Amino acid sequence: MAKLEGFEFWRKTLKEARFVVAPMVDQSELAWRLLSRRHGAQLCYTPMLHAQVFVRDANYRRENLYNEVCEEDRPLITQFCANDPEVFLKAALLAQDYCDAIDLNLGCPQMIAKRGHYGVFLQDEWELLEKMVRLAHEKLSVPITCKIRVFNELERTVHYAQMLEKAGCQLLTVHGRTKDQKGTMTGIANWEHIMAVRKAVNIPVFANGNIQHLSDVERCIQETGVQGVMSAEGNLHNPALFEGCSPPVWEMAEEYLEVVKQHPPCTLSYVRAHLFKLWHHTLQIHQDLREELAKVKNIEGLAGVSKQLRLRCQEEIAKGKDAEEKQGGLPFPHWICQPYVRPPPKDPVANGNSEGPEVKKTVCQKRALEDSDATADTLSKNKQKKRSRNPYKNFSPEQKPKYIKCEQCGNPKGNKCVFNLCRGCCKKKAFKEVADCPSHGLRFKTRAEKQKAEEDGKEEHGRKEGSETERSLGCSSPRPLSDPSTETPLPL
Repeated sequence: MAKLEGFEFWRKTLKEARFVVAPMVDQSELAWRLLSRRHGAQLCYTPMLHAQVFVRDANYRRENLYNEVCEEDRPLITQFCANDPEVFLKAALLAQDYCDAIDLNLGCPQMIAKRGHYGVFLQDEWELLEKMVRLAHEKLSVPITCKIRVFNELERTVHYAQMLEKAGCQLLTVHGRTKDQKGTMTGIANWEHIMAVRKAVNIPVFANGNIQHLSDVERCIQETGVQGVMSAEGNLHNPALFEGCSPPVWEMAEEYLEVVKQHPPCTLSYVRAHLFKLWHHTLQIHQDLREELAKVKNIEGLAGVSKQLRLRCQEEIAKGKDAEEKQGGLPFPHWICQPYVRPPPKDPVANGNSEGPEVKKTVCQKRALEDSDATADTLSKNKQKKRSRNPYKNFSPEQKPKYIKCEQCGNPKGNKCVFNLCRGCCKKKAFKEVADCPSHGLRFKTRAEKQKAEEDGKEEHGRKEGSETERSLGCSSPRPLSDPSTETPLPL
């Protein structure tokens, strides 16, 4: 059967999905996806998976995708971050039987993406991206999709989207923020760029950004003309967002914990993070339970803290604090599921008073990178501590040693590794070839030779013992009493 593409893929495989749960690192796991689907989500993405790790680590594959196969959890798109066409293809081939499409993450703006050279930090390398998407489109049995961020220039954003479509992308998710819009500088997503992309391409487009209520979803579809709308933070604070309702937090928390118990295993840190998001506004008031939620070590403990929060909220409701809580700057009382709006960046202050742009420039100015001979005054407190422990430590980026990458996985290789690999890859190769690597302390060849020598010694010892036994038996074998022909008969 031919692979479905473009709008046909969206209509038949994705069932014309309009309400989409975004791929979120460690937060869009199976239990959360199932909860979201129960409350209106029509399509979900897996958390972002690292293609290189997915290829080399069977446990990573099992924990993040293979163990999470569930009939209720479809349609499902698996997202990877990658910067190598071959590695991305290998990971996608391993995942394609467990999902309905493979997505390439070109939108992650976090520092870890910058260090790993993936996500939005690939958006200027069009030749590489075209090769990655084209190869996946040609080799995979499921469609390839992409999630991108916009450029400052609308025209460049449009050309970027058209390039990905031409390379073989069958569905495009456009986050209407640039790579610099993150954290306190997140700001408002630009729907104008999303609308321009939708008009310029002939494949389905999903919009991402500014989604806090169902009314935002409907308005976004109407203004931009996209086929679907994706939510990340809005969904985390209210998994019933796509139903258009705002239930009490404890209802969502208890239902989520029940799903977690029905579909084990679920990493404790994921569950804890979800409860922190759901109870965000309440935990600002009940700080003692915030600390307790951070300390508990199992699902039952998390459920216990959530129950205490519920009881406290119900006590407040019984005391008639409902109307009072609405006046605290939130649209609903704190125990109701509702979005979290990031506060804008604070203006720099000097001596407690906000001053003019000159002060702002002075306060925001970054310290220059330290030279190797930098004085203690120019170093941060952390680096001063390091220098006190090691007076010869070098803090100059230009003079720091450049790590040579492992030939197989890209991690730093061992300085004296005989195979020019990192320890993980070296261990596999040394085991396979029965070789030694003194640099990594691997002695497969030495152990094999020692074992063989011991076995040869045992065989030699066995042969010696056998020959000695034979000689001893030959010397002590009984002589005949006499020659029967010469023997004198004994008297009766």
